[in-house]
Amino acid sequence: MKKYLALIFALSSLHGMDWPTQEGRMSRNFGWNDHGKPVMGVCFEVEGPIRAADAGEILFYSSPDSTASRIPSPLGAWIAMDHGDGLVSIYSRFDETQLPETLSLVEKNTDIAVAGKSGRSGTGGFCFSVFDRRERRWVNPTMIITPLPDTRPPNILSVTLKNESDKTINPAQTRNVNQGRYTVIVEVSDTRENNGDLPLAPFRIMCSLNGVEQGYLNFETFSVRDGIAMAYRNSLAPVRQVYASYPGFEIGDIAFTRGQVTLEIIALDNAQNSRNVIYRLQVD
Repeated sequence: MKKYLALIFALSSLHGMDWPTQEGRMSRNFGWNDHGKPVMGVCFEVEGPIRAADAGEILFYSSPDSTASRIPSPLGAWIAMDHGDGLVSIYSRFDETQLPETLSLVEKNTDIAVAGKSGRSGTGGFCFSVFDRRERRWVNPTMIITPLPDTRPPNILSVTLKNESDKTINPAQTRNVNQGRYTVIVEVSDTRENNGDLPLAPFRIMCSLNGVEQGYLNFETFSVRDGIAMAYRNSLAPVRQVYASYPGFEIGDIAFTRGQVTLEIIALDNAQNSRNVIYRLQVD
């Protein structure tokens, strides 16, 4: 993981991508739990032009009525642009009447489309994603683009412990728990400055037991293995498992043994603002 993150930050310095818009609101972001499925990019509620995040070559453009294979396929009108080193930026769900006239090389910040509504968009705007073809990974754009300003920490809305019999426990309401193995499910919502109160996903969720880290979930990348999307939860795990407890996230398993224990949950956003909750439990 550390080697891969070093590569991502190296690509960041090499490419220096910019956000394709500086206006509007971020309605969904990378990792958001969209009714049990992860969002693989960032969606904006905005009007006006969509700009190329970096210099590159338009590989493909498609209206909602056309089809293509072997290329990551967002819904609605979309454009795929190659930036070298295997990185492809994808712009989707914009005004379907504003597609490029031809495949071409474009400079950074060139207008390539116009925000609108196509595909399953509920509001006007567009979605932006980054795909690493070499590593077969969807990349959180904030890994290679300077995150938007933010001083608000995430909110930890709920924490649930689920035992092997699928019985759930709220540690905020129950001080005594039985020994055994539990899955930790956390519901987190983040908000950003100048973005209203639209709920967003955090960048990382961690849990520790008696000060020792037991599990974490990173919203840095989603890998694709044999057609299955995988999240980084301690190690690679199918996203259908991580996102199964909608609207929460399964961030790992912990084993309780007899005695007093301290369980801590920490949520961070990509500006490193953090929020934590601590539960002191008696394990019988």
